[in-house]
Amino acid sequence: MCILGYTIVRMVKVGIIGVGHLGKIHLKLLQEIDTVEVVGFYDIDQDKAKDLSDETGVKYFENADDLIDAVDAIDIVTPTLNHFEYANKAIRKSKHVFIEKPVTTTIEEAKKLINLSEEANVKVQVGHIERFNPAFLSVKDAFKDPMFIEVHRIAQFNPRGTDVSVVLDLMIHDIDIILSLVKSGIRRISASGVAVITESPDICNARIEFMNGCVANLTASRVSLKNMRKARFFQKDSYISVDFQNNDSEVVRLKNVEGEPEPFALVIEAGKEKTKKQILLDRPKVPKTNALKHELESFSQAILKDETPAVTISDAADAIDVAQKIIDQMSQINGLS
Repeated sequence: MCILGYTIVRMVKVGIIGVGHLGKIHLKLLQEIDTVEVVGFYDIDQDKAKDLSDETGVKYFENADDLIDAVDAIDIVTPTLNHFEYANKAIRKSKHVFIEKPVTTTIEEAKKLINLSEEANVKVQVGHIERFNPAFLSVKDAFKDPMFIEVHRIAQFNPRGTDVSVVLDLMIHDIDIILSLVKSGIRRISASGVAVITESPDICNARIEFMNGCVANLTASRVSLKNMRKARFFQKDSYISVDFQNNDSEVVRLKNVEGEPEPFALVIEAGKEKTKKQILLDRPKVPKTNALKHELESFSQAILKDETPAVTISDAADAIDVAQKIIDQMSQINGLS
């Protein structure tokens, strides 16, 4: 809106539920977004919340209902077990909702939130942050029809997130990325896992076979000695690598050679026809952007522009559905859940 030469930007009033380690980061980043007004926050730990309020000058609400009533949108950054409870409250009061991943602990809860959000006509975005990872975005246009995918997401042990299995804690990121790229039904899922430190699987390997022939192998661990978040995608005439951790990516392409190849070109002969193909290596320049801030900005823009969120609750429910099937497979094999 423009009045007498001045631009007026509408603000989205946001409240945060849960200000633990990640919630504090959400709070800081939301304060940096021009289209967001942070009204306040709620946390079950009142002493910690009051200290944070004194430190930041942001109002602390003594109960979640009052915070929900005071805002346009709620940002839920609690343990996963509480996601449904707070999202349910907010949506029933016609508030837009951002929920950290995984959206809920079960597909049944996710479906209930989908129905509620459709009835209330509100925006719900889920924090599958890797969709906003600059390394992934730098090669997004290179994906055509991946047919084999290999993913490793391994991390040193951290007590945060251990309220759920490693599938919902870590592997859910890669399940979401894969489902966003492979537009096909699933034929079969197989998985195995081991509980090492917690009572639920801390390391898991899963194989997803799609109806179109694509196969995805995923490994996730939270009991490793190093951190790694890397995915490799193979498709006709190209290979794509994304290093989510180090913000690095590369694309290797094969290009048919017509006539004489260029000097110093790397050329191979492929197939029965001995077709000459040139190997091209592209290492896109990956911008240094904050993926979490990017996704929170996209949430505010979806509200202001009345657009579909970048990662919908239906997307998140699909990821939960696959994750639950992986967990069920492990349960059948060695009694883990």
